[in-house]
Amino acid sequence: MATDRRTSLADSALDVLADEGVRGLTHRAVDRRAAVPPGTTSAYFRTRAALLTGLVTRLVRLDQAELQGTAEQLPPLRTPGDLVDGLLLLTRQRLTGEGRRRSLARHACAVESVRDPELREILLPRENAGREAVRSFLAARGVPDSEHRAHTLLTCVDGLVFDRLVCGGDVPREDLEGLVAAALR
Repeated sequence: MATDRRTSLADSALDVLADEGVRGLTHRAVDRRAAVPPGTTSAYFRTRAALLTGLVTRLVRLDQAELQGTAEQLPPLRTPGDLVDGLLLLTRQRLTGEGRRRSLARHACAVESVRDPELREILLPRENAGREAVRSFLAARGVPDSEHRAHTLLTCVDGLVFDRLVCGGDVPREDLEGLVAAALR
């Protein structure tokens, strides 16, 4: 039961962070969002650092599950257009609904991780089905250092997502086509 409560509180903390930003993330705010008695969050995450660590750990798990699910939805990547379609799906997921809320929280946590090595370590890019699909696609086309190029391409996509979170709108297909073309060059 404690794990379920910790997960529920981490999910509520994610919601608070997405809605109110880092300054709004307090134990009391999470208690209110989770509709639990005052002090509950503090009992599970004693310090603010522990709360952030729990939130980031949960965020990474949700992101990994999303990336795995996205990779499973896509047909095999055979053409640059297929890769662009996959990246468009990912960016749309990250800019709408629950994915948008996680993106807002992720970027807030990324800024916090500049001063917190523990958070940075949790947030470091992990291997996942999506990253592997991009790496394999590039390697199959003879792209040198496909691991590094896949990382760079996905980092650029993250930058486009950040830009759209701040400025609004969707990521244009042409932008993703340009990134894929650059990665293939």
